[in-house]
Amino acid sequence: MKMDWPRIVFGSTPLGNIYRVVPDETKHDLIAAWLREAKRPVFIDTAGKYGAGLALECLGRHLNALGVAPRDVVISNKLGWKRTPLVTPEPTFEPGAWFGLEYDAVQKIGYDGILECYEEGNSLLGPYETSFVSVHDPDEYLAAAESKVDDEKRFQDILEAYRALQELKSDGKVEAVGVGAKNWRAIQRLHEAGVVLDWVMFANSWTIMRHPMELCRLMKTLADQGVAILNSAIFHGGFLTGGEFFDYRQVTRSSDSELFEWRDRFTALCDRFAISPAEAAAAYARTGPGVVALALSTSQPARVADMVHLAEAENSPEFLAAMRQEGLLSD
Repeated sequence: MKMDWPRIVFGSTPLGNIYRVVPDETKHDLIAAWLREAKRPVFIDTAGKYGAGLALECLGRHLNALGVAPRDVVISNKLGWKRTPLVTPEPTFEPGAWFGLEYDAVQKIGYDGILECYEEGNSLLGPYETSFVSVHDPDEYLAAAESKVDDEKRFQDILEAYRALQELKSDGKVEAVGVGAKNWRAIQRLHEAGVVLDWVMFANSWTIMRHPMELCRLMKTLADQGVAILNSAIFHGGFLTGGEFFDYRQVTRSSDSELFEWRDRFTALCDRFAISPAEAAAAYARTGPGVVALALSTSQPARVADMVHLAEAENSPEFLAAMRQEGLLSD
């Protein structure tokens, strides 16, 4: 599939109240900033898992309130989670991650389940429709297998889900089918199984800190076959820019000294070249084989312009040479 990809894909986890309750007015301003700072159509990545459908609901409502024409946005919905009544004090689908929710979510991966998620997503979006679809985190679904037999069953569930998605594309209901995963080997497994993909999204996989050669070869193979590659979670959960989380887990200097040592040296080198760690990481993330766009997210409307700038950042040859000299780059 050929399309003019933007440099940036806006992540919508803040609309689902990840880590904290984000005021509705802030969500409105955030979406308005996306539309103001980026060229149209604006590409938005969302999922039924984000706040048990809250992100989808907020996205549709605020786009409509802003008078945005459906043609001015491209909505990518990662499918696999469906709303269910909340009967416990907090949601059970991802404890500690989502706040202020009125619903829980249940995983639905398989032919029928993925279609249910697709229909629910469009219902929550109101006058807008999903045009890009994928199975959400198939790697996590596979990782939950209790045996080799269970693993094979789960993989067949995923293949059935992709059969449903390909039918949606064949019927003209969606434009493109893709996959997103934190563990890139799940994408490799789907590719080797013959699943036809228009795009893939790698999360915390190809970054300035970690860029394994085997993944590089997979990315090049996909790119040579015309598969567009989106790069996400390029700051390792905010760790590279000074945060306390690395790939979705909290870290400390005492228990994760090697990570902090790498970051300290990286930050010092960025200071020496008068660039921010965010700029350096974003620029490198764009250089992966076949990467057409970065998926970036913020809950602060005032930071959207800076985020768009990051998607255009470039590293100087001198900085990259210094990174290699310091042993911070393995390529």
